[in-house]
Formats: sequence, C-alpha cells, structure tokens
Amino acid sequence: MNFDIVIVGGGLAGLALAAALRRSSLSVALVEGRAPVFAEDWDTRVYAISPANARFLDDLGAWRHLAAERMEAVRAMEIHGDAGGRLDFTAYGCGVPELAWILESSLMQRELWETVKRQGNLTLLCPARPQALAIGAEAAQLTLADGRSLAARLVVAADGADSWTRAAAGIDVRFDPYDQLGVVANFATELPHRDTAFQWFRQDGVLAWLPLPGNRMSMVWSAAQDPGRELLALDPAALCARVAEAGGQRLGALELLTPAAGFPLRLMRAPRSVAPRLALIGDAAHTIHPLSGHGINLGFQDARVLAGVLCDKPGHVDCGDLALLRGYERARKEEVVTLQTLTDSLHDLFGPAAGSLKRLRNFGLNLTNTLPVVKNLLVRYALAS
Repeated sequence: MNFDIVIVGGGLAGLALAAALRRSSLSVALVEGRAPVFAEDWDTRVYAISPANARFLDDLGAWRHLAAERMEAVRAMEIHGDAGGRLDFTAYGCGVPELAWILESSLMQRELWETVKRQGNLTLLCPARPQALAIGAEAAQLTLADGRSLAARLVVAADGADSWTRAAAGIDVRFDPYDQLGVVANFATELPHRDTAFQWFRQDGVLAWLPLPGNRMSMVWSAAQDPGRELLALDPAALCARVAEAGGQRLGALELLTPAAGFPLRLMRAPRSVAPRLALIGDAAHTIHPLSGHGINLGFQDARVLAGVLCDKPGHVDCGDLALLRGYERARKEEVVTLQTLTDSLHDLFGPAAGSLKRLRNFGLNLTNTLPVVKNLLVRYALAS
C-alpha cells in the first residue's frame, strides 16, 4: 500500500495530526495497536488544555462534540511555595474567559478517533503494529507485524516517549529521570472549587489539584519514589486524608472516585525532531515535567505546525523532503526548549537539594504576584501554547 504520510501512533498527538490533514490532497494512513476505550468512570489521566489548543481542536471539528458535562474551565489559579510564597492568576484579571480547560485524556481521544474514522483521505489500520522500518531515497517502507507493507513519502512517529519508530530510525534520545512518581487520582470534594486550580511546591514534591465538573477534582502529585509508593499503598480513606491535609483542607473532606495510579517522571530530549522522510511529534519528540501542565499542549502544537507545513507546501515538493521538514523543526524548537528548561529549572529550584534557596524562591513568587505586567506576560505565553 502506498501513502503520502504514515502516522505511527493513535494517541492524542497522532490523531490530531491526522485530523488536521483532512482537507489536504495527501493520502494518510494511521497505524495503531488498539482502538481507544472510554470508561464511564472518571479517567485518572486528565490534561489542562490551553485556549490556543481548544481553538485548534475546534478547528478540527472535535471540540464542539466533547461532552460539556465532563469538562471544566479554569478561571483562577493559586500557586503556593513551601515557605509562604504565593502567586495568583485569574482569567478576569488577564482579560480572558478562562485560563485553561480540564479534560479527560480518554474523552479527547475518543472524539478525535471518531473524527478520523470519517475522514475521506485517511486509512485507519487498527489493530496493527510496526515490525520493520527502512528509509530509502524515494520512500520509507514500513512493514507491519501481520506482513503488510506500507510505502510512504513521510513517516511520522507519534508513538510516545518510548517510540518504536524513533528507535527504528536510529535517533537516540537522552532520558533524565526525575526519580519521582506522578501519582494521580480523582476525588469528590466537600467544598466547591470555584473553577480554581491549586498547586503547592512542597518539600515532598509538587501537588496539583485540577477542577473537574461539580464538586470534583483531579490530583497530580509529583513525589519522590518512596513517598510516591507510600501514597499508592494507602487505603482510600488514608489517601483522602493525606491529600486533604497536604492541600491545607482547601476543599474540605475528600472522597476517592478513582484508584490512585503512578507513573515514573522523566525528561526526554531528542537531538533532532526530523530526519529524511521522518518527523517526530508529541512525546516521541519531547517530554517535560508535569508541573507546567503543558505536555499535551506541546504535542497538539506539534501536530498543528507540522500539518500546516505539509498542507501549505508547493505541489512539486516531496512531503518527506528534509529541507521542508526542517521548517517544522525550527518552528517548534524555541517553545519546546523554553518549556523544558523552565519546568526543569522549577523542579530543581523547589527540590529538596535546593533547600538553601527557600527564602529566595518564595520571595520570587511573592514579588511576581505584585507585578501585574510580569504576571500577564506569563499568562499570555501559557494561553498561546
């Protein structure tokens, strides 16, 4: 089978890219091991979607079909240091309707999946798994585990941080483990959150509470390995008590809605995000610490920019041409490097090893909180990412 583009990976970034190519004349194949499953219970994996990416999803035709009763706007944010430092943001103060939207990963994936299933220029290969990749001068050849062979002008790796496609293409990446677990769970709350997201930089990690519809919230606690495993081992009542206490009882008593789950946190940098007939997007191209909430936002912007480069190229230009792909790489490099550096620096600044900087870092939060111009610049950057 011959295609202009083969996307390997049907996660959020891969699906968004496929949907963004729907109006092009390019033939597209999407290779995915299994169709997404949507549970009626709340998904423990949630994302804070920036307004810019909400507009992108709306352009794809997906946003308007998302279940409104499972989405929550963030209209205020409180950030607390570990020694009295505080930074506050409000949508009203920044002149915008909302700072972000909190959505379940499975909710977005299901809607994007249904979107691409109806796409005329796309062939959905699922279940299908790649087995071999050969990059040639005229085309890339992707062999699937069931023996089918796909020829493509361009292969896009959208298959996650441990990307098979990236490794098969010979791109080595650098992983820097944070020696932390990201512990996630959802809770019912005694008190209303009032569309507010909370974040605490603590001695034992970074704790975030993200508002869900009704009196519910989603927790992400980036904790060192041993404390993280202790959290995962707690019974529901003990976990609720621990999380409520860590957040200063801001939302009153908590009730566990979904079991806690944990995943290791690591920074991943790739030396390049393109090669002849190959492009990386999403977690296959970069990962960052979740304290910024920007992981999937970077992936969506990768998809938007790459789709724009491919859709706008002159007809005689090969979509796997390295010079063309470098335009995508250049367009994405600044934002990715900036956010990776920022989140990594914040992690180091508020880590236990930086205890001597406690007064300075908390002073910095308080100082920024008194400077509206600086606060608005930070928010404007976040809204556009």
